[in-house]
Amino acid sequence: MRFSLSCANMWNSIKIFFQQHARSHKLVYPGTVSRTLPMPDHIQRPDYSWKTLKEQRKCSAIEIKNQQQIANMKMAGSVARHVLNLAKSHVQPGVTTEAIDRLVHEEILSNGAYPSPLHYKGFPKSCCTSVNNVVCHGIPDDRQLSNGDIINVDVTVYYKGCHGDTSDTFAVGEIDDSAKHLIATTQECLRLAIKNCAPGASFKVIAELIEDHAAKNGFSVCRDYIGHGIGSYFHGPPNVWHVRTPRTEQRLMESGMTFTIEPILIEGSAKTKVLADGWTVVTKDGSRSAQAEHSVLITDHGSAILT
Repeated sequence: MRFSLSCANMWNSIKIFFQQHARSHKLVYPGTVSRTLPMPDHIQRPDYSWKTLKEQRKCSAIEIKNQQQIANMKMAGSVARHVLNLAKSHVQPGVTTEAIDRLVHEEILSNGAYPSPLHYKGFPKSCCTSVNNVVCHGIPDDRQLSNGDIINVDVTVYYKGCHGDTSDTFAVGEIDDSAKHLIATTQECLRLAIKNCAPGASFKVIAELIEDHAAKNGFSVCRDYIGHGIGSYFHGPPNVWHVRTPRTEQRLMESGMTFTIEPILIEGSAKTKVLADGWTVVTKDGSRSAQAEHSVLITDHGSAILT
């Protein structure tokens, strides 16, 4: 195993070198961001006050959901999945990421839910759209999608007091084989991790499976952004790492826990940077990334996907 991983890492380094010198995709830079879309008064809003967010950051207890909370999370997850599928159907050349955001915003409202990213720590839009070299937290703007792009759409909704969070990466028109491989491997990593979640399992299993499968396929894994507990709060314990680290959650999985698994795989170096807008994260070397995400429930006998 040690030898095979060493070979995979060597191949990954060679692949990174060539990608840095022969880029096949367009680098994406932030465009013009339009005004925030309106929110009807009757829609229930999450509490994003400074005091509440501060208390959530200090909390280390992992919320164990009761049956009513699980039922509500399933409904929130169902709405999030529906909206993401709708967004996917509108991904095509010429469409702006801002148009996708408007579609997401209106569909979430039509289902009586709130778009969780909106106003969270000042985020100005209702979903995140991350194209090509944008790793995550891309702000929807006036840039048109181009044939050959890949785009991650990240949708979270707040419904009946719970958040449901999901994302996936989609092809824009015809994409090259490397992009197809990147997207497919990212989705495989997510499936492998979820398959091995169960009561008594260690959170380090998630990191090991994702990191090894990515390396075997020639990709690096983003170390800077992780999965998280979810429920009545948008982000909370446990932290769900996708790479090996001493900071991995030490508690074992328990029935009733809910959290996201959301690996980001990168064609080149895993190093990232945040742009001047304070949100948009890009790869330092300009290489493409892909992300896939589900909200997951630990059940008495295994796990269930909520989104």
